[in-house]
Amino acid sequence: MAEAVARLPRTAGLDRPRAFAVISEAVWWVTIVDANLVRYHPDVYDRELADRSAGERALIEETLGGLRFVRNQVGTDIDRSHFIEPAALPADGGRAQDWIWTRLPEPSCESLSPRGLAWEMDRYRAYESRLAGRAAVTTFGCAASFLKVVAAGITPPADVRAHD
Repeated sequence: MAEAVARLPRTAGLDRPRAFAVISEAVWWVTIVDANLVRYHPDVYDRELADRSAGERALIEETLGGLRFVRNQVGTDIDRSHFIEPAALPADGGRAQDWIWTRLPEPSCESLSPRGLAWEMDRYRAYESRLAGRAAVTTFGCAASFLKVVAAGITPPADVRAHD
């Protein structure tokens, strides 16, 4: 995850499909790490969130929710490349940091249960609130930083520590 996020500002000469490929790799890694930390280390995850101010907690949770929305929508009826647009690109293409998240219409959720609909709409609202209109690369900063702190707070099992 850290490598994919760190690579974003250095990646140059991107057209829309290649920019989205680079950005979506970071989305995938951040959301996979987040899901694993929530699932396997909820106590550490919740403790780190609780230690944050209400504003910082909302920023982290909504940014991660927005990134989950992107991950879940890739491959649906939304063309992947429509998630981003150039902020102002030079003629030779831009760097990943030159792309911004676009505003998107509400997703079609007809086939979802009421619970699934609520879940998806929460993520859509998080996307619109924390990602849309902002530089794609900068949205990863707080999420990746938070996930690194959570991972650093995990105590390995005794049998793993014995082999160090």
